[in-house]
Amino acid sequence: MTEALADPTLQTLREGPSSLAEIRRPIEQDLEAFRVYFRDSMRSRVRVLDLVTRYMLRRKGKQLRPILVLLSAAACGSVSRRSYVAAALVELLHTATLVHDDVVDGAERRRGILSINAVWKNRIAVLFGDFLLSRGLLLALEHEAYSLLHVVSDAVKRMSEGELLQMDTARRLDITEETYFRIISDKTASLFAACTACGAISVTDDAEVVARMAELGEKLGLAFQIRDDLFDLGGEDVGKPVGNDLRERKITLPLIHALGKAEAGERRKILRIVKKSKKTSDDIRQVSAFVEREGGISYARSVMSSFAEEAKAIASSFEACAARDSLIQLIDFVVDRRR
Repeated sequence: MTEALADPTLQTLREGPSSLAEIRRPIEQDLEAFRVYFRDSMRSRVRVLDLVTRYMLRRKGKQLRPILVLLSAAACGSVSRRSYVAAALVELLHTATLVHDDVVDGAERRRGILSINAVWKNRIAVLFGDFLLSRGLLLALEHEAYSLLHVVSDAVKRMSEGELLQMDTARRLDITEETYFRIISDKTASLFAACTACGAISVTDDAEVVARMAELGEKLGLAFQIRDDLFDLGGEDVGKPVGNDLRERKITLPLIHALGKAEAGERRKILRIVKKSKKTSDDIRQVSAFVEREGGISYARSVMSSFAEEAKAIASSFEACAARDSLIQLIDFVVDRRR
């Protein structure tokens, strides 16, 4: 593996009951092979594309989604080259959406590193995202992986719909729990479901197995997003609030629950803060304290845990093997992580 693809943080990161290094052990060799395959699939004769690609590869994070694809494949059969295609397709399209998101949000950093649009400006960032999307589509077509392409394309459609619905509700501030779960199912859980479904599709034609894996991924994705929402509001297990969602007028599950329990006067007071175009650190602390006081944090944590338990129950229905056990550990990792 080249230095550009190495991620030393994964060797020392420990969250919850298992480290990510332990979780990925059953597929370690497959993950190494996938990284080489992924790097090779992105090669270009255009100098600036190759430069941006190398920069992107150096800043890759935990790579949860390729890990999830490969673990799902290993839990359903034997990892194959088709499994690498599945993992690369998911990662290419996911990365493309992140690049485009940074342009839309005007974000200058991702995972603590300068974003592509911050280094090369919006025009190159948008075109690079387009390149990733087209490379993913071509990769699937080159291998006649039409079923994989269908699953991932549907996930990308749902992700766009979820983001647009969230933007719409942020303007009107009329979100209900039902709408919230529709949003996070589309914008986050859809890609997790695509990962587990594609992993299964790469090794089996059993529709029932694929459906179970897709459901596992959906439940895991819901738990993952609620965990992110808890990070934003703080609480006893995640430290001080960040408030990025509040600054963007995004109302998440902890706040929805708290607003539903609050008296009318306090509800109006909190909504006035949420509606402000610019919020101070004190505004963020006020809302976070309100959510904690009204039980929003504990409620969201219990819902997250329920989704995680459902995901683990589905994973446990598969035949016992190291990959299945790692899938269960990965679910715990997602809900116990501190960032």
